[in-house]
Amino acid sequence: MTQVKSKKTKYTSKVEEQIADAIKSGRSLSGKDGILTPIIKRALETALAGEMDNYLGESKKEEDNRKNGKSKKTVRSAYGEFELETPRDRNGGFEPDIVKKRQVVLTDEIDQKVMKLFSLGMSYEDISDNISEIYGVGVDKSQISGITDRIIPVIKEWQGRPLEAVYPIVFLDGMYCKARINGKVEAQVVYNIIGVTIEGKKEALGFYLSESEGANFWLSVLTDLQNRGVKDMLIVCVDGLKGFPEAINSIFPKSQVQLCVVHQIRNSLKYISYKDKKKFVEDLKLVYKADTKELAEINLLELEEKWGKKYPIVIKSWNENWEHLSVYFMYNKLIRKMIYTTNIIEGMHRIMRKFTKTKGGFTSEMALQKMIYCGIQSASKKWSMPLPDWALTISQLDIMFPDRLGLNMSKKYDFSVVEKLA
Repeated sequence: MTQVKSKKTKYTSKVEEQIADAIKSGRSLSGKDGILTPIIKRALETALAGEMDNYLGESKKEEDNRKNGKSKKTVRSAYGEFELETPRDRNGGFEPDIVKKRQVVLTDEIDQKVMKLFSLGMSYEDISDNISEIYGVGVDKSQISGITDRIIPVIKEWQGRPLEAVYPIVFLDGMYCKARINGKVEAQVVYNIIGVTIEGKKEALGFYLSESEGANFWLSVLTDLQNRGVKDMLIVCVDGLKGFPEAINSIFPKSQVQLCVVHQIRNSLKYISYKDKKKFVEDLKLVYKADTKELAEINLLELEEKWGKKYPIVIKSWNENWEHLSVYFMYNKLIRKMIYTTNIIEGMHRIMRKFTKTKGGFTSEMALQKMIYCGIQSASKKWSMPLPDWALTISQLDIMFPDRLGLNMSKKYDFSVVEKLA
């Protein structure tokens, strides 16, 4: 035992001397010519030889089985790339544990680095360049895709997770991306949903993909939310998609639907002549910035008298959608500011586009889903605190919607932090 310990100590000292000398000479610990690369190679090959000896010792019944040379393969590690010799047996039954037969990456460190860079929205090409620069190891697109595919079960679990019974305010909107479907690059609509919990915190409820934006698809999305446990939404804020309010109320009949006023304004200005835009906007502000709904309707009539003949399509759109455009007038300025536009979800879209802009078109629908999920997780990191003045907001909503919030009151909420912010 003493002799073995002496040899081990002698070997360890030699290794330490080699590392110290290499560092003094300016060599790096990791990378293509890293100090640790040959040491790891030697240690692994010694361990593999030991595994083979144990395997042959345990399979004595196979008297004809014996060592049968070595196979070589190039493996990658966080400390560099090298050629590893793996022992073989005559019968081909040896399955090493320390480095599997088809394993070419020896450590999770590279995988973790790939996942981190991917979660930051970096393109496959940039990820490959970064890994090569840091570790001196080449990682191609297929390998990166394979590594990032590990997030797929996480995405599936997240998409199907149970939700709260009641969300006081919910925002729904879509954004467009491109993905390769059946060998053809097609536009895909990413349907995103953000709910505000009773505690006032934003929560991404899910995302869904479709080839086009339509009320029928939103109907299936809302049904999925219901199946995942959502019983009620007090106020639902959406864009001006035709049939959207009806789709919402078919699943959640008690919900108030507020169309995004900003979307309505943008769509209106598409039909206004450039020379009239400034004056038209000034008159339009008197409508959507009025103190009361009654005053807003008076100003809308005046807008129609002044501009109706010149821009009938625009005025018709405001009149037809007024029921859902004017919901926010029921509330105080605090709540109005929150629900008259879908800016909350568009803020998340801006973050998500930082991730998707690195791709001209995603190679598959799943590749798009992986990036969208990472974008949502990045955006939600900033959602740890309640929305401003939430204690006042939830109190107002409780008055406006008696007994509706009680569906979720079996859970005790701590509003002390919220009240300090109010």
